[in-house]
Amino acid sequence: MRPKIYLFGDSITESSFTYGGWGASLAHHFSRTVDVVLRGYSGYNTRWAVKVMERVLPAANGESESERERVSTIAVAVFFGANDACLPDRCGAFQHVPLHEYKHNLHSIVSFLKNRWPNTLVLLITPPPIDEEARLKHPYVENPTGLPERTNEAAGAYAKACIEVAGECGLPVVDLWTKMQQLADWKTAYLSDGLHLNETGNRVVFEEVVMKLKTEGLSLENLPVDLPMISEIDPNDPLKAFEGSKTDHIGEW
Repeated sequence: MRPKIYLFGDSITESSFTYGGWGASLAHHFSRTVDVVLRGYSGYNTRWAVKVMERVLPAANGESESERERVSTIAVAVFFGANDACLPDRCGAFQHVPLHEYKHNLHSIVSFLKNRWPNTLVLLITPPPIDEEARLKHPYVENPTGLPERTNEAAGAYAKACIEVAGECGLPVVDLWTKMQQLADWKTAYLSDGLHLNETGNRVVFEEVVMKLKTEGLSLENLPVDLPMISEIDPNDPLKAFEGSKTDHIGEW
């Protein structure tokens, strides 16, 4: 079974398989070595994620299948917080999760993943920074207050909390909030609507995730390639390369 990396998050994850998306880039990067599996849910916060994680991540349907899944799931990227950070007194209040609960929910997600797959790497990703002026131009619900439903300050507090949870759990973390703001014109360079990522922003996430995975020992250099490469196939005896593999029985499938 080819190893899997799950991407579990909100709309920034759900849209990551679009053209130039960080998930699509990750799948391309690990082609022939890893299956990148998308589990992104637009608008979701950690409170809702805790409610659904049993359903959206594979459960054990028997001891042998469970063991295969544990072995094959090598990493899970957890990318929540942008919706939790909606302000409780503005138009996105129904998505708001208090900061202390956000931390508790992240701990719950990590515990769930570690109980299901003890040897699987869990990578946390902080919410991105927020361009408040752009959020006023791109509201998702009716906004009678004329105020942005998110602020960069609030997003920063949730990013800090995400980093704290990573430290408490001994996990790697991508600090997207800080990383993106190192560029002076980050608002237009990385964001499409003050919240979601444009192609350049997606590239930043992809590069940061690949770097963190490599630091944790998951890289193209140490992951086996799925089936023989064309360079390994003898033109004079092509089928020899497949001896002993399931491809011998492809006609029976």
